[in-house]
Amino acid sequence: MSAPLWTADARRLVAARAVRAFADGLASVLLPAYLTALGLSAVEIGFVVAATLLGSAALTLGLGLRAHRGKPRTLLLAACALMVGTGIAFAHVEALLPLLAIAFVGTLNPSAGDVSVFLPIEQSLLASEVGAAERARLYARSNVAAAAAGALGALASAFPEPLARAAGMTVQDAMRVAFYVYAAAGFAAAFLYAGLRPAASSGEPRQAPLARSRGIVLRLAALFTLDSFGGGFVVQSLLALWLFERFGFSLADAAGFFFVASLLAGASQLLSPVLARRFGLIETMVFTHLPANALLVLAAFMPSATAAVACLLARMALSQMDVPARQAFVMAVVPPEERAAKKPCPQPTSSARSHDRGRWRSSHS
Repeated sequence: MSAPLWTADARRLVAARAVRAFADGLASVLLPAYLTALGLSAVEIGFVVAATLLGSAALTLGLGLRAHRGKPRTLLLAACALMVGTGIAFAHVEALLPLLAIAFVGTLNPSAGDVSVFLPIEQSLLASEVGAAERARLYARSNVAAAAAGALGALASAFPEPLARAAGMTVQDAMRVAFYVYAAAGFAAAFLYAGLRPAASSGEPRQAPLARSRGIVLRLAALFTLDSFGGGFVVQSLLALWLFERFGFSLADAAGFFFVASLLAGASQLLSPVLARRFGLIETMVFTHLPANALLVLAAFMPSATAAVACLLARMALSQMDVPARQAFVMAVVPPEERAAKKPCPQPTSSARSHDRGRWRSSHS
């Protein structure tokens, strides 16, 4: 009998990711409008967004190299504390330089996808919950839950204007409330992570972060860096800013657009494991990404908001289908002991690892 797809830890990890995705969806759409209200120019907003991405990359890389020395639950709780601090700080700071510093060291995510320090730990824990054949399906469900929650967060970004009218406050002060919500999401995620099984620490050798998988990981990192470089031009916050500036979108317009876009991106990922089983993981990654990029290019040349939105929505229906396949592929080619964090229970045996690699090879033969 196969192991259940939804273990207790898997449910907690997916729920915590959904909570964070709601906060990310809310903050990413509001961020450019809030920074504009503070008096920042489009270029300065771009610097803040770049600082969030660079900081996330640096922190995630540092964690990936050190995670084997710590317990996953402890690392996740520490990241939650940083998330709480990030939300509170953004609600109170207005000057550009302090905002840049907070953006760099904090956890704010301007992207529709998860690029945070939480991700490598969560993915490595989820990978150990199921066998290789089920990983793409589990990742797809986790991504769909996050996309749905992110869509609700994006929709909630329309609340500052009605809240300001109802409470008799300025729209700018109403926007600050969103960052308190972001901080509260950090507390909620911490509650869920605290229920994970404690990591086993007695009698286990400390492994190097990368040994046997160094070559493949470095090649994959170079590939994903190139992909992320292109994606960095259209992270959700910058795309919202483009819609504000190019077509005069209101917060409510942007909230509706990103709500639908996130739902399309999430629903499409349910097809990813089906395609992966039929065509292979690598083929699924490549042949869903190419038309998505073509649609993005077309959107830039559309003369009207309707045509541009149509291209962008079609792109979102394809652009995330490679994510579960990519996640499953990485976990298939990296040994469990060299993943970003240890699983809080005994690792699979060497025969199980060989079976994982055998399943991956057979799907590409």
